[in-house]
Amino acid sequence: MNTRVFGRTGWQVSEIGFGAWGIGGGQWGGADEAESMATLHAALDSGITFFDTADVYGDGLSERLIGRLRRERREPFVIATKAGRRLSPHTADGYTAANLTAFIDRSLANLGVERLDLVQLHCPPTDVYYRPEVFATLDDLVAAGKIRFYGVSVEKVEEALKAIDFPGVQSVQIIFNPFRLRPAELFFQEAIRRKVAVIARVPLASGMLSGRYASSTTFPPDDHRAFNRDGALFDRGETFSGVDYETGLAAVEQLRPLVSPGATLAQFALRWILSFDAVTTVIPGARRPDQIEENARAAALPPLTPDTLQAVAAIYDQTIRQLVHHRW
Repeated sequence: MNTRVFGRTGWQVSEIGFGAWGIGGGQWGGADEAESMATLHAALDSGITFFDTADVYGDGLSERLIGRLRRERREPFVIATKAGRRLSPHTADGYTAANLTAFIDRSLANLGVERLDLVQLHCPPTDVYYRPEVFATLDDLVAAGKIRFYGVSVEKVEEALKAIDFPGVQSVQIIFNPFRLRPAELFFQEAIRRKVAVIARVPLASGMLSGRYASSTTFPPDDHRAFNRDGALFDRGETFSGVDYETGLAAVEQLRPLVSPGATLAQFALRWILSFDAVTTVIPGARRPDQIEENARAAALPPLTPDTLQAVAAIYDQTIRQLVHHRW
């Protein structure tokens, strides 16, 4: 497993990380805790050293499982969690010092640690990025020893660019995959210039880029791939990257011929993301050990050729751009 420097933190993290939304069970149709733990152990066995979770994934279950992993294994690894989505209603006014401190304390208990490695604001309303007092609170939590570093998880490129104006922001988590190319424009340039780590999330477009879905595929009613296609519960860009289902299937068929023999479409998509120097780590989700093994093997694929990268961009321009580029 290759590693990359995580912004200004001094960390070296695996370029393939672990996205832990799915093991929380919520909004993915449930999860088996024993299988989730086997998957987490498989991640470490594969050389993965960056685990991304949140306090709302399974109402804290995801954090608790990763905390258990830390107790059961001796290898060092980085845990990134998120805070803010416990607010109800989820408004900018809720991002107070009292609320953020309470969320951090809860995550400390869930993970069983004295200090959190990385805390990310969890896709807050855009107005939060125009409230310096929110970031001052995070600075205070660093000074208090409750968190080492902080960053943001964003929906929009504009939010990412505003966030990195705050000097304490060490990382930005953003949706980036062959269906979402806009971050590779101005934002990636600025992230490199300011030495901000970039975490690429939703790398497989909610599984669409695995190439395993068809028009006949069904999802459980409590799975966001069933209920959130139009943004019923949270931003629709989190589900299939904001691309409507049938268009996504058509784009997948255009991408298939670009995959080299012996590789899967999912591995191709992950390798494509890692072609961008600004990306520090990519965090595909996994709910079974075999999925971890497939994801990890993507790091060993040879670099994609310029012609292949251009072909992916052409598919985006022809099929996807008009649906997503102006929105996120």
